[in-house]
Amino acid sequence: MSKRPDLDRYPELTDRWDRREFLKSAVAGTAVIALGGALFRLAADELSKKAMADTRADGRPRLPPGQRVIEQLRDMGGDEGDGLVKNFRLRVHGAVKKELVLDYGALLKLPQTEAKADVHCVTGWTVIDSLFKGVAITTLAEAAGMKGDVKHVIFEAANGFTANAPLADATRPNAMVTYRMNGRPFSLAHGAPVRGLVPDLYFWKSAKWITGVRFQKDDEPGYWEVRGYNNHADPWKEERYA
Repeated sequence: MSKRPDLDRYPELTDRWDRREFLKSAVAGTAVIALGGALFRLAADELSKKAMADTRADGRPRLPPGQRVIEQLRDMGGDEGDGLVKNFRLRVHGAVKKELVLDYGALLKLPQTEAKADVHCVTGWTVIDSLFKGVAITTLAEAAGMKGDVKHVIFEAANGFTANAPLADATRPNAMVTYRMNGRPFSLAHGAPVRGLVPDLYFWKSAKWITGVRFQKDDEPGYWEVRGYNNHADPWKEERYA
């Protein structure tokens, strides 16, 4: 350890000493930040290894290729809705016998579902074992009287955003419109007050700030699909781009 000079006796050394101590502190701070980042990466790597060792009930590996497990959803941006429960309306329409317009209270009066699911972002991150609560797409289909020739579901969201999904994917047991994740409401950045959830497709299909669920016979590529992203978006096939 270097000894502090007698700055009272040699005041001309003060500036040089202060600059030296500042540089030492900065280097130490950088080291701490680097260590923290390394520990974060190690934790993520351990989660990824555990997920890669698991197999889903359908025989596919739990972690799709090219994915890495992280602990929390990342903010991926988007054109936000206002996020207010009092303004929420969900229109269930298209090839149905009875169009529905549900406010937040009406949504909560429908049969509720809870399901654990993993979600996979096209950018390469995955969040596993999250508990979602909401209303299953199958419940909405039944309540509105979905017609028999429906093959596709279009998720509508704030500011004209849409995302399409085959009926088979959108009506799996863990596909829903959801308002809770791990017991907490979504933040505005993650789709508050209600977002879509189609966990077996890349996460852009799970539209944030959802405003409508439209059932129809014909497919209709959505916002990202017409901009070069894959129309189906199966993570296990790495269907990222068209």
